[in-house]
Amino acid sequence: MSYTLSEMVPLGSPAPAFDLPNASDGAQTRLSDFSGKPILVMFICNHCPYVIHVMDEIDRLTADYAGKVDFVAINSNSMVTHPQDGPANMKKLVTERGWKFPFCFDESQEVAKAYQAACTPDWFL
Repeated sequence: MSYTLSEMVPLGSPAPAFDLPNASDGAQTRLSDFSGKPILVMFICNHCPYVIHVMDEIDRLTADYAGKVDFVAINSNSMVTHPQDGPANMKKLVTERGWKFPFCFDESQEVAKAYQAACTPDWFL
C-alpha cells in the first residue's frame, strides 16, 4: 500500500481564496462568504477509504461545532481518473449524509495546489 504525506503549512498562514461550485446546488462558494469564525477546509472525496472511515466523525464534528466554526469540503479529484467523485455523486453524498456545509468541486485542482493539499482527507483550519 502506498500513501502520500500531508504538507505542513506554517501556522498563521492565510487561507488561500477560492471560488468553486457547490455540488449541492451549483452556486459558487467563496472563501470570502465566510467571516468572523474559524473555518475548517476539508479536502475529501467520495471513494477514498480514509475519508469513508472518518465520515461519521465529519458528521459529529460539524454538528458539535455548528455556529462556532464554518465548514467547507472540497473535492479536487479528476473526473477522468475518478468518475465516482464527480459532482453528481458529490451531491448524492451530501443528500445521504445530510450535510449542511458546502461540498465544492475543484475541477482544475488549483485550490488544492494553493492549499498544498496532497491527499484525502487533508484538513486546514
